[in-house]
Amino acid sequence: MTKKELGIRSIEALKERYPEAICSLVASNPFELLVATRLSAQCTDARVNIVTPPMFAKYRTLEDYANADVKDIENFVRPCGFFRTKAKDIIGMAQKILTDFDGKVPDNIEDLTSLPGVGRKTANLICGDVYGKPAVVADTHLIRISNRIGLVNTKDPKKVELELKKILPPEESNDFCHRCVLFGREICTARKAKCDECNLNLFCKKKI
Repeated sequence: MTKKELGIRSIEALKERYPEAICSLVASNPFELLVATRLSAQCTDARVNIVTPPMFAKYRTLEDYANADVKDIENFVRPCGFFRTKAKDIIGMAQKILTDFDGKVPDNIEDLTSLPGVGRKTANLICGDVYGKPAVVADTHLIRISNRIGLVNTKDPKKVELELKKILPPEESNDFCHRCVLFGREICTARKAKCDECNLNLFCKKKI
């Protein structure tokens, strides 16, 4: 079986388990999703979704964030960890989007990664979820699962992203990543995978 064939079979298996492929971060506009994704670094999505509603209720526009007191943003995002850096990045993102991108969240990897605190994982999420472009969000779940089923043989996030972009059908790549997150949390966990419940078991190269 080629890797592209394995990719198709993996996509279908995950579709069967998770018919809806959704991002677990809650946001009502592109900038809120950008902020939520930045906050999710080394923090659970569940906690981010608790932290962001009051901040999103207070800060409604890019101008609000660009002119915000960094201490106030710090107080909102403190439970997410690394709160000083994250607060500074949130304000910096808003300022740069206003000055360099006419107030619109960029729609490509290069421009997105020019924003403070935005790496390729976040940039891919925005490209896929906001702009509907082919995207591979190489988070820990995707990296672990892709290695276990033999789609890739590297734990380097950028290499995983670029290899999967060659393997997965473009129209399926973003949803595959979201399903891997759900699957990684529920079944193919890092510490103790539930192999008896796994419908990717036939492909798994590292059964536990």
